[in-house]
Amino acid sequence: MAANLMPGRFRVFVLVVVLTGLASSISAQFRLFGPRKAAAPQPIRQASAYISRQEPLKVNQAVLKQATPDNTHIVVSPSKQRAYLMVGDDIVADGPISSGRRGHESPKGHFTVMEKDPNHHSSLYGDFVDSSGRVVRAGVSARIDSAPSGTHFAGAPMKWFLRLTGEGVGMHVGILPGYPASHGCIRESVDGAKLFYDNTKVGTPVFVAD
Repeated sequence: MAANLMPGRFRVFVLVVVLTGLASSISAQFRLFGPRKAAAPQPIRQASAYISRQEPLKVNQAVLKQATPDNTHIVVSPSKQRAYLMVGDDIVADGPISSGRRGHESPKGHFTVMEKDPNHHSSLYGDFVDSSGRVVRAGVSARIDSAPSGTHFAGAPMKWFLRLTGEGVGMHVGILPGYPASHGCIRESVDGAKLFYDNTKVGTPVFVAD
């Protein structure tokens, strides 16, 4: 009878050994890798962080010394997202831009600077603010949005503004995400917009094309 019990006891012994080994393996892996942690949410990047996607303003100091508002012209390339301040065929400055996005493409062709305004504000895009200047609704269009009660329209700042069209398209300081993102204007970096502004005049030729 003892002989008949041996196979059953042997099977139990083998099962215990296997389960013990499996438990040890799981325990070792748990100590090695630890419990799985939920992925930490990625922080939201500020819009200004995207400027680094584009090459910064490049200035040829030798040509800059020759530049005056009377001998410069501007070339804008929407496909390259760059603007060039030129003296003849020489590049004075090569700076990043953001032109008009789909549906609001920057107009192409030959223009001249119609107006210069160092502290221009948009008459069409901006925010609705209350009497204390607090923004109640941001990113609105004065043409299609209605101002909430007790608010008024405050146009978006367009510093170092060079007007190119009667409809308000121009070149000015703005956020540069690395792709066309404006409502039609040509946004520039702060240093680029100031350099272009200082070395042009009303009447300076501007060519927008690819």
